[in-house]
This record gives sequence, C-alpha cells and structure tokens, in this order.
Amino acid sequence: MKQKILSIIQASLDVKTSVLKDETLNNQLESLAKACIKSFKAGNKVLFCGNGGSAADAQHLAAELSGRFYYDRPPLPSEALHVNTSYLTAVANDYSYDEVYARLIKGMAKPGDILIGFSTSGNSTNVIRAFEEATKAGMLTAAFTGNDGGKMAGLADFNIIIPSADTPRIQEVHILLGHILCEIIESEMFPQ
Repeated sequence: MKQKILSIIQASLDVKTSVLKDETLNNQLESLAKACIKSFKAGNKVLFCGNGGSAADAQHLAAELSGRFYYDRPPLPSEALHVNTSYLTAVANDYSYDEVYARLIKGMAKPGDILIGFSTSGNSTNVIRAFEEATKAGMLTAAFTGNDGGKMAGLADFNIIIPSADTPRIQEVHILLGHILCEIIESEMFPQ
C-alpha cells in the first residue's frame, strides 16, 4: 500500500513537472490571467462550468474570486454556472443536459465576459455548447482540459491542456493552475 501511495504522488509530480516545463501552456495561463484582469477592470464577469469533479473545481475557483483568495479585498463578479439546482434540473428535464450551460450563457453573457470551462477529456457536450454560445455573445473562452484538448481546444481562445490522460492527475493540475490564476488576478487587481 505504501508503494502505491508513493507511486501516485510521483505520477502527480511527473505531470506537474511536465506543466512546469511547458512554455506554451504557461504562456496561455499568463494570457488568460491578463484577459481576466482586463475583463474585471472593464466591469465584466468571469463564469465557470464543468461536470462532476470539474464542476467542483469550477465552483471552487469562482468562490476564490467572488470571495477572497489570500486577503480581504472587494469581491470580483464570478460564478459557477451549475450552482442553481432548480434551474439545472428544469433545463435538463425540459430541454436536455447538453443545454444547461448554453442556455445560461444566452441569458446572462455580455461581450467582454469570460467563460472558463473544465473537462478532462475536452469533449463534454454541455461545455462545448456553452463555448459556442459564449463565442456568439462576444465572450472569451478558456478550456482547462487534458489529453489533446478534445473538441474544446478548437473552440477556446485560451487552452490549458494538461499533458496527461489520467483524470485525477489532470484535475490536480487544473486546481493548481486555477489557484495560480486566482492569485495573479487578486494581486494585480488589489496590490498590497
């Protein structure tokens, strides 16, 4: 059992080391941070979406921005699109689960807003549909994916593609990079 624990930790470190050395990925993260800062300064919002563990990551990061990360400061307009369960279940029932995020984007998006979607495969249909509607609405999109980025890679303005096919390792790096994004936004928006 101990060897299994060490093996899993090493696998996580190996993926993180790959990300550390991936100049393209890190440039994409820096560009996304700058875009989020510009969006917030212009009075826009950053929205998040995902499914399962990716929904949990989306909600976590939205809370870091709308609440606080390291220190007290004004809240930033940010939300995870899945938090209204009455809406989510009604739209899934009346339309389809594929439309739950796209319909919200149609109703609340403004040009200059940003949508950050999480999908380890990059092929979650409801996130893809949200990206399509976000683009129509003049939003920027950022895909946090794994593998080869899936279909989302071709739709996103920013691609954060984790070089792994292992879902838990991808999600571990997603939250690491998401925390980095939040830290950069907070420190640039509200320097101390």
